[in-house]
Formats: sequence, C-alpha cells, structure tokens
Amino acid sequence: MNPSSLVSIVDDDESVRESLPDLLKEFGFTPQTFSSAEEFLAANGTSRTKCLILDIAMPGMSGPELQQELKRRKIDIPIIFITARRDETERSRLIEQGAVAYLIKPFSDTALLEALNSALPAP
Repeated sequence: MNPSSLVSIVDDDESVRESLPDLLKEFGFTPQTFSSAEEFLAANGTSRTKCLILDIAMPGMSGPELQQELKRRKIDIPIIFITARRDETERSRLIEQGAVAYLIKPFSDTALLEALNSALPAP
C-alpha cells in the first residue's frame, strides 16, 4: 500500500460519498468523490487515480460499463466494486474481468482496507 495514493469513489449514493472519504483519510489515502461514472470521466479522474471504489448500479453508465470503458481506453486502474446486491454470478464475472474486490454494502472497514491493500501493493 502506498499511503497518500489518490483513491476515487464513484457512487450515486450521497451518504457513501460523504462517509467513505473520512475512512480513506484514516487509512492514509487521499480521497476524491464523483456522483457518476460520467462525472469521473469528464473530470479526467483517471490520470491520477491509483484505485477506484466503484458502485455497480448507478443511473447512466453503470460501474461495470465504466470498467469496460476504461479497458477500451487502455487505462488500468484497480477497481473495488461496491454494491447493495449479493449476486455471485455478477461477482465472478467482474473479478474475472479484473476487479480486485466485490464488497457488499454495508462492508466492514477491515474488508475495505484488505481490498485496498490488494489493489495497491507496497512499492
């Protein structure tokens, strides 16, 4: 893990965008939030983001669609998917397509930190 790494959160749920940054700061990361995949892409969030915490179901472009768009653009950012729905088929598919983790809301601080440590190995 590289503390102070920029971790972008893309989630349409305002409570997630308000609470996760505080936790990420406690872990030593620099958080940045976006309310949609489109906002993340428009803000050129991809250039400095070291890890992406990405909601699956959002209005407009979904999390998995953003994952595919990043692949299409040849942008390799580790992705931790978060969702309120338990779906083993979806989980398996997203992990197969390169996601680091698939966390079910509400997830523990420990589960998130473990996923971040997997996404951002020590230099």
